[in-house]
Amino acid sequence: MARGLSVITNVITGFLGAGKSTAILHLLKHKPPDERWAVLVNEFGEVGIDGSLLQGREGEEQGVFVREVPGGCMCCAAGLPMQVALTTLLSRGRPDRLLIEPTGLGHPEEVLELLGSKYYRNALDLRATITLVDARKVHDARYTEHPTFVQQLAVADVVVANKTDQYGADDLPALRSFLERTDGLAGKPLFEVERGALDLQWLAVPGGRSHAHGHAQDHDPVAAEIPVAPEIPEAGYLRIDNEGEGFLSQGWIFDPSWIFDEEQLHSLLLGVDAERVKAVFLTEGGVTAFNMVDGVLTKSSLDESADSRVEVISSDPGSFVGLEEALLGCVLRR
Repeated sequence: MARGLSVITNVITGFLGAGKSTAILHLLKHKPPDERWAVLVNEFGEVGIDGSLLQGREGEEQGVFVREVPGGCMCCAAGLPMQVALTTLLSRGRPDRLLIEPTGLGHPEEVLELLGSKYYRNALDLRATITLVDARKVHDARYTEHPTFVQQLAVADVVVANKTDQYGADDLPALRSFLERTDGLAGKPLFEVERGALDLQWLAVPGGRSHAHGHAQDHDPVAAEIPVAPEIPEAGYLRIDNEGEGFLSQGWIFDPSWIFDEEQLHSLLLGVDAERVKAVFLTEGGVTAFNMVDGVLTKSSLDESADSRVEVISSDPGSFVGLEEALLGCVLRR
């Protein structure tokens, strides 16, 4: 693929826990070896976990370049956080393809509007927006009546029902029915996968600009640097909170000299009642990643991580009671 042309760009979106990061990791594992790919990740939480998860498995030596925009929808504040990260990523990575993962609580329509603005019009070749959805959620009005959930499906060029291996008999029919009876969702291509196994051919589907605003705002280029990582206080850890779209998040970043007990962490996180838990910890056995969706906690090993960090997202403030003290109790040595 010739470099110097517009960078083929796909937005991979979906609500909390739909499996976006797993899907992107699947795509990266099937990346043509002679291509350079870039990933721009946005998270609702302030500390940023997904970037560490991706970089811990696929790095620049494999032709994968990752940037992260934590702290809510990256298109807010006139798109400044996104523009800074995107400009840096394109100039440094010189990618053949760009994958953008908005937060599960963000507004992908506004992200697409920014990508279609005059500044990026010649730099990016917008292809399919792929929306992942867990069909089990359409039985729950908290999802189907959430405007972000509906918007993520509305902007999709391709809808992918993920985690089909966990579905009951009524789940896929319920999703199809929801798409057909909801304005703007009928007739969208619908595919079914397990474990985020997206087909690379779906990325080539042309991007439908009809879902973007009719007047994309033109943003000027940003000459700025990515903000440096937050400084860790003398206490050895930093906590950052966020809230929006009916959800709360609490995240912690720990001094890289701190080593945690993996089994204690597993027991602790298994008992957290929240919509989402993501974490990367430096443990006595190496770098361990934790991921909890729908009450199911999984863990895996990473090659590396700069520090330990955890993010919890919940609609219930009670989910965070006593959590910080419990995390500190899992430290083996400092």
